[in-house]
Amino acid sequence: MPYFVYAVRPFAQLERLGEHAAFRDASTMAKALRAERRAQGAGELIRVMFAETALAAEDLLLLSREPPPPGDE
Repeated sequence: MPYFVYAVRPFAQLERLGEHAAFRDASTMAKALRAERRAQGAGELIRVMFAETALAAEDLLLLSREPPPPGDE
């Protein structure tokens, strides 16, 4: 399964930036994009998702998760 790199913007806007077979390559790309876009002042998150397809990766990115209970650190 591939690793997908996405830009996540406000209001659940997703932009697929890349796809890699190895985590190391996806992570390197994500770190470079985070540094570049932080310097530009972009208000977005760069995320790496491991999924079978791009659609599955987008579904995972759009899931709302509850925070863990307090004291569960």
